[in-house]
Amino acid sequence: MKGKKKEVVPRLRFPEFRDGGVWVEKLLKDVAPLQRGFDLPTHKLEFGGIPVVYSNGVQNYHNRGMAEGPGLITGRSGTIGKLHFIEAGDYWPHNTTLWVTSFNDNVPKFIYFLYSAIGLERFVSGSGVPTLNRNYVHACSARIPRLKEEQQKIADCLSSLDTLIAAQADKLDALKAHKKGLMQQLFPREGETVPRLRFPEFRDGGDWVEKPLGSLSVIVRGGSPRPIDAYLTKDINGLNWLKIGDVDKEAKYINNTAERVKQSALKKTRVVKPGDLIMSNSMSFGRPYVLEITSCIHDGWIAVTEISNEILSDYLYYVILSGESQMYFLNAAAGGGVKNLNADIIKLLPVLVSLKQEQQKIADCLSSLDTLIAAQADKLDALKAHKKGLMQQLFPSPEVVGA
Repeated sequence: MKGKKKEVVPRLRFPEFRDGGVWVEKLLKDVAPLQRGFDLPTHKLEFGGIPVVYSNGVQNYHNRGMAEGPGLITGRSGTIGKLHFIEAGDYWPHNTTLWVTSFNDNVPKFIYFLYSAIGLERFVSGSGVPTLNRNYVHACSARIPRLKEEQQKIADCLSSLDTLIAAQADKLDALKAHKKGLMQQLFPREGETVPRLRFPEFRDGGDWVEKPLGSLSVIVRGGSPRPIDAYLTKDINGLNWLKIGDVDKEAKYINNTAERVKQSALKKTRVVKPGDLIMSNSMSFGRPYVLEITSCIHDGWIAVTEISNEILSDYLYYVILSGESQMYFLNAAAGGGVKNLNADIIKLLPVLVSLKQEQQKIADCLSSLDTLIAAQADKLDALKAHKKGLMQQLFPSPEVVGA
């Protein structure tokens, strides 16, 4: 016996359309069919004013277009499933994309949100190079309002939310840019011994003193007991085990781990303590984090331990995060493809040391700014989550024919 057919109206509907009847069910090929974009070899690009839309967005311009907006484009290969909406004007859909050839008298922006709600990345095929399969997309059955007015209302609602999200994202970017600029002023530049911007009470504090990080701390590499599965444990008394993938790259502090290891792992790993700093020795190398817990660390980490009383951990965190230090790491890192840091490179990092009171003032200032950035990031994430939840209620779930 077949199950009860799913409802064909959304769970959330604007009041003026609650008596508007059920949404009509159609295949996407009959709603907004997709067509492969057009090849445009790089050497044929003529930089004029017509945007060329690739799978990850507009990258170049050409002197003529192949389509006219409004238009909906999604990545066929490369950045798969990412949606781009062209409000108006000519554009060139590149052959890394699929683009909507006709909206069939539907509201274009509504179709954009419909495709967003469906999630086109689910229609990927290919064992080698993944590709968005338009035949799979076309076989998807979706429900749409019969009335264009309802389509427009949904499009307007979600567009307004997108505008708010974009504004909050701009605020976050502005805060990050402000922090970057402030750090460039608060720390001396290469070859200088005082910063360009100094708090009033320290303007007569004299020059900062440069010392190698190795003279201010002990630099050690983490260790990974192998096979790691033999050392993992669910025991509450197990030791914290920190892997590279456990850390949010935007975080400052590390205060928890996803896994624990047995006490016997101590022979083959390294323990770090609250106040120590760690950084990855490859990939996003040189990005520091401050430990708030005691933990064993993977061999992909390098730790700055036993930090001298001359320097504060939080201050040292910002010194290492500064543009000057990051450029030092980039220039000194070994390796032709994937660059790597080692303990010797980190030991030689030049660190400018000021009075501890000044260190604290700088750390407090930048920490306050980090708090604002984190709050703004949380606000942005909340808006994105709200939009996701709203879309789940504004659109009935799609079905694939034959499923």
